[in-house]
Amino acid sequence: MSQTVDRALRILPLLAAGPATLDQVARRLDVHKSTALRLLRTLHEHGMVHRQQDQRYRLGARLFALAQEAVENLDVREIAHPHLVALNEQCGHTVHLAVMEEGEVVYIDKVDSRYPVRMYSRIGRPVAITVAAVAKLLLADLPEPERRAFTARLDYPRYTPRSTPDATAHLTELAKVREQGWATDFGGHEESVNCVAAPVRGPGRLSGGARGRAVAALSVSAPNVVVTAGELLTLLPLVRRTAEAISREYAGTTGTPNQEEST
Repeated sequence: MSQTVDRALRILPLLAAGPATLDQVARRLDVHKSTALRLLRTLHEHGMVHRQQDQRYRLGARLFALAQEAVENLDVREIAHPHLVALNEQCGHTVHLAVMEEGEVVYIDKVDSRYPVRMYSRIGRPVAITVAAVAKLLLADLPEPERRAFTARLDYPRYTPRSTPDATAHLTELAKVREQGWATDFGGHEESVNCVAAPVRGPGRLSGGARGRAVAALSVSAPNVVVTAGELLTLLPLVRRTAEAISREYAGTTGTPNQEEST
């Protein structure tokens, strides 16, 4: 990587920690003040940093606008699909990807199982939001006031004796899902079908150092005539690794370009 580009990029995480003076930037980069000033001026011209009235520098609005635009234009389905196919090849079961849209959780991708028994789910159709493992993950990730308000508005149909009975039980389960970072549906929608799921997270960090918000949820489903709930649960580490790989690619942290000679 170009030494100049490397130094300029190192300024951004420095300023993300808070405004800094020219002297502080120069010391952190271990460069002369004139070099630091030249880098800051270039970044300022492109809106990446802003000089405050107290002469300290902070991140610029243009940087935030670019980040928001990049996130909005990411296609999680396109990124995730090869991973879904690979997961299906490894386990043989049906793999789903779901997102939350306008108050519903909707399947946006599916890779069918390799055996004759097929899931009736369809891309574009909403899931059973009170019981589906993917829905539990996406609802659990909502801020608590929003989560409570959302669950209070839902109906709670008894698809099976294992279905979520009411909002109180739902909130209790969502709290558990939020803490453990994965979810299951063992016969809650269909008595004969079991499911394990993990979240796909976006870029950024939340308070306490947690990863960014869940932008999608990945699941593996299978009928219990093929695999028991306990046997399906043994696939959870693989499901979580797949979701994490998609998260890294979605966040743009899957690899580092080859180093180039400094200029």
